[in-house]
Amino acid sequence: MTVLSRPGGGTGASRWAAVATVTPVSATTPDEDDLRDLARHEVPEPLRNDVRVLGEHLGRVLREAGGEELYRDVERLRELAIRAHDGSDPEAFAEAERLVAEMDLDRAEQVARAFTCYFHLANVAEENHRIRILHERESALPPRQLTADDSLPAALQQLEEEVGAEEARRRLQELEFRPVLTAHPTEARRPAVARAIRRIAELVAERDRLHIGGTSLAENDRRLLFEIDILWRTSPLRTDKPTVLDEVQTVLGVFESTFVDVFTAVYRRLDDWLLGERAGVTAPVVRPFGRLGTWIGGDRDGNPNVTARITREAATLASSAVLTALEASARRVAERLTLEATGTPPSPALATLWRRQRMLSEALADATAGEAPGEVHRRVLLVVAGRIAATRSRDADLAYANPAELEADLAVVQASLLEAGAPRVAYGALQKLIWQVQTFGFHLAELEVRQHSQVHAAALADIAEHGVDGPLAERTVEVLDTFRALGAVQRRFGQAAARRYIVSFTQSAEHLAAVHELAAHAFTGSDELPVVDAIPLFETFADLEASVDILEASLEVPAVRRRLAENGGRIEVMLGYSDSSKDVGPLAATLALDDAQARIAAWAQGHGLVLTLFHGRGGALGRGGGPANRAVLAQPPGSVDGRFKLTEQGEVIFARYGDPTIAARHIEQVAAATLLAAAPSVERQNAEAKERYADLAARLEGTSRRRFHELVRADGFPQWFAEVTPLEELGLLPIGSRPARRGLSVSSLDDLRAIPWVFSWSQARINLAGWYGLGSALAEVGDEDLLREAYATWPLLATFVDNVEMSLAKTDERIAEAYLALGDRDDLAALVLGELRLTREWVNRVTGSTSLLSRRRILGRAVALRSPYVDALSLLQLRALRALRTGDAPESTDDLRRLLLLTVNGVSAGLQNTG
Repeated sequence: MTVLSRPGGGTGASRWAAVATVTPVSATTPDEDDLRDLARHEVPEPLRNDVRVLGEHLGRVLREAGGEELYRDVERLRELAIRAHDGSDPEAFAEAERLVAEMDLDRAEQVARAFTCYFHLANVAEENHRIRILHERESALPPRQLTADDSLPAALQQLEEEVGAEEARRRLQELEFRPVLTAHPTEARRPAVARAIRRIAELVAERDRLHIGGTSLAENDRRLLFEIDILWRTSPLRTDKPTVLDEVQTVLGVFESTFVDVFTAVYRRLDDWLLGERAGVTAPVVRPFGRLGTWIGGDRDGNPNVTARITREAATLASSAVLTALEASARRVAERLTLEATGTPPSPALATLWRRQRMLSEALADATAGEAPGEVHRRVLLVVAGRIAATRSRDADLAYANPAELEADLAVVQASLLEAGAPRVAYGALQKLIWQVQTFGFHLAELEVRQHSQVHAAALADIAEHGVDGPLAERTVEVLDTFRALGAVQRRFGQAAARRYIVSFTQSAEHLAAVHELAAHAFTGSDELPVVDAIPLFETFADLEASVDILEASLEVPAVRRRLAENGGRIEVMLGYSDSSKDVGPLAATLALDDAQARIAAWAQGHGLVLTLFHGRGGALGRGGGPANRAVLAQPPGSVDGRFKLTEQGEVIFARYGDPTIAARHIEQVAAATLLAAAPSVERQNAEAKERYADLAARLEGTSRRRFHELVRADGFPQWFAEVTPLEELGLLPIGSRPARRGLSVSSLDDLRAIPWVFSWSQARINLAGWYGLGSALAEVGDEDLLREAYATWPLLATFVDNVEMSLAKTDERIAEAYLALGDRDDLAALVLGELRLTREWVNRVTGSTSLLSRRRILGRAVALRSPYVDALSLLQLRALRALRTGDAPESTDDLRRLLLLTVNGVSAGLQNTG
C-alpha cells in the first residue's frame, strides 16, 4: 500500500506497498526486497491492482489530512515492524518499541487509525477478489464437477450414487439449514465505519465493470477518494454502548441488503441445475430449506437490558422489516405481470379471488383496476401487495391473518398463469415471492429466548414462597413477563415466530420442567398459554457427560412428553462450544462434544425421535469457529441427518452474509455439507475413525485437559490473566449491549463469558483459547506415524488441527512475550510460551509442513501479508497497556484507554476472527 513515503521524502516504492501486494505510485523501479516479497506471496494481479489503487488513495488522504510528519511516522513504524517480523534485523523490534514510546498520544492515535484504515481496505480488496474468483469458477466449471462439500448439485449427485436417486431427492426435500443470528460483542467496528467500508467495497467492485480510462473510471476514483476520506475522518469508537434494539436494527440492515434475496437465489440456482432445460417452465424441485433464527432481543442470559418489552419490540421490528420487503417484492412482480387478459385469461379461481378482494376493499380494488385495466393477474397481485401493507399497519379489515393465507393467494395467481399457458411467468419472479413467504413468513426470523437455569430456580422459589399474585421480586416478575411476551408474539405473528426457549446450564431434567411450570404460572386461569419448546443447553464438560441421562429423565416430564406428541417427536438439543472450551481446553472440549453428539444421536434414534443438534459456535477458534462445512462433515454418524443449526455472531454475520455472492456461497457450502453428512461413505469414515482412534482420543483428551487445568487452575491465574491481556479494558469498549461478565469479579473465571476470554487472548496475539494443550497431548503420544495417519483419515482431528494451525499463524511469540511480561508471574508465562512452541512444532510434524500454513497458499498469504501491520498495532496497544498497568504515565487514564481501544479495532480488522 503506497500510503507512505520513504524516510527522507518522495513517493518511491516503499516496502509497505510491496508487502501489501501493490506496486509503487511513481514509476520508480521496485528494489530487490520488494520483488522478493511479491514473488514469495504470489499475489494475483487483479488483487494486487485493487490494493494498489486503495493504497494510493489512502496515502493521498493521509497526506492531505495528517501531513508529511504523520506520513513519515507511520512509514518508519511500518518498516521496523516488517524487519522485526521477518527477522532480518535483530534490533528492529526494540527500535519499534522505542519509536512507539516516543510518540505523544495524539500521534499514536493517528498512527493506529492509519493502520486500521489499511486493514479495512485490504479486507475490501481480498473480499472483492474472492467474489471475482467465485464468478470465474462458476463460469469455468459445471456445478457437478465441483467438490461435493462445495456444491449442492455435486453433493446430491454423490448421494444419488450411494443411496439412489429417489432416496437422495427425498433427503433433499427434508434438508434444513438454520443460522441463528446473535449479538455477541465481537464486531468491533461501529456501524458508521461498517457502512463506509461497504460503500468502498461497492466502488471497488464497480471498477471491474468499467473500461480502463475515460470519465467513468475517473469518477470512480473521485468517489473512492471521497469515501476513504470519510472512513479516515470517522471515529472508530462509539461514544455509547448500543442498545438491544440498535443491535436488532443492525441485523435488519443485513436482512434488507442480503438475506431477503440470497436464500431464494440459492434455491433458484439449485433448481436451475436440477431441471436443466426444463428450468423456468416446470414446477420447482427445491423446497425452501433455509430458516433464520435470532437471539437478538430474546437472549436475556446475563443481559439485564433484554426485557419482555424489548422482546416484543424486537419481534415487531423484524415483522415490519419482512412485511415491507414482501410488499416491495409483490409490487415488483405485479409491475411485470402486464399480461393482457385476452391472451392470458384468468382462471375461474383467479376471478373468484378478485371478487373476494373487491369485497374486502372496493376502494383498493378500484384503484388497482384503474392502474391495470385489462390485466387481471396484475391487479390481483397489486391488491395482494396492498393487503401485505395492511398486515404491517394492522388494518384488521384488509390484513392477512397468517402467511398461509398470503401463500394461498399467490398459489391461485400461479395456477391461473399455468392454466393460461404462461409457465415461464408462473415460475419466474412470482416463484421467488412464494419462496420468500415460505422462508421468512411474517416474522422474518424465529425469536429464541434464552435464560439461565438458576434464574428459573430462583423465580420458582420466589413464587412458592409468595404466590403468583404475591409481592414477587422484580426479577421474578420479569421472568413471568417473558412468557407473556412469548404469548403476545405468537398471537400476533404466529407460533413459528417464537416458541424455542433455551435453558443455559441445563444440569437436570427439572431445569426443563421449570420452563413449562413458569409458563403455566404466567398464564394462570388462561387458555392463552403459548407453545413452548424447552431446549437444553449443555455447556460444561460435566454437563456434556451427563447429557443423555438428563434427556432420558426429561421424558418423564409430562409437559415434555406432551410437546413431543404434538410436534411429531421432534426434539432439539443445544451444545455450547464456548464454555466447554473455557472449562477443559479446546481439544478436550472438541472430543467431549463429539462424544456427546454421538451418544445423544443414538439416544434419540433409540426413542424414535427426530433430533436437531444446535451448535453454539462462535467466530473464533476458541469458540468453535472455522469453516462450517468442514465441521459438518466431521460430525458423528446420525448427528446431522439433513439438519444443521448454528449460531452466527458478531463479525461472522458480516463476514459470511454481508455480500450477496459470499452469502450465497456460504449457504450453499453448508447446505451441501449438511446433505452429504448422512451419505454412507461419510458416516462410515467418521464411525470407523472414531472406533479406530478411540484410545488415541482418550490419551489426547486426558493430557490436553490436565495441561489446560495446570495453567488455568494455578493460584492467581484469573488476576494474572487480567493483567497480561486487555480484559478489563475490553469491557469498556461500547460494542455490545451485553455485559462481559455474569456478575462476578475477575477473581473467578467461572462466570467470565467465553467471548472476552477468547477476545482478550487474541488481542494479546497469543490466541491461547484456540490451541492450548494440543502440543502437550501430541508430544505425549509421540508416535508421529500414528498421528499423521490419524490426521489423514480422522476428519474430526484434521479439522481441529487445521483450525489450530491458522490460530497459531496469527500468534506472534515476541509480541506475546511482551504481553506476558506485564504480569509478575514468570512461571505462568513460561507455561504459555512453552506450550506455544511445543504446539507449533507438533502441528508442523503432524501435517508434514515445513512451516505454518505452508500447504495452504491463499490463507498463508493473507496471514503473512497482514502480520507485520498487526504487530505495529500491537506495539501501540502494549504502550498504552503498560502505562495503564504501572500507573506512572504522564497521560491520563482516559486518554490511554482511548488509544488502547482504538488499537483493538485495528487488531480485530487485521486478524479478522477475534471473538
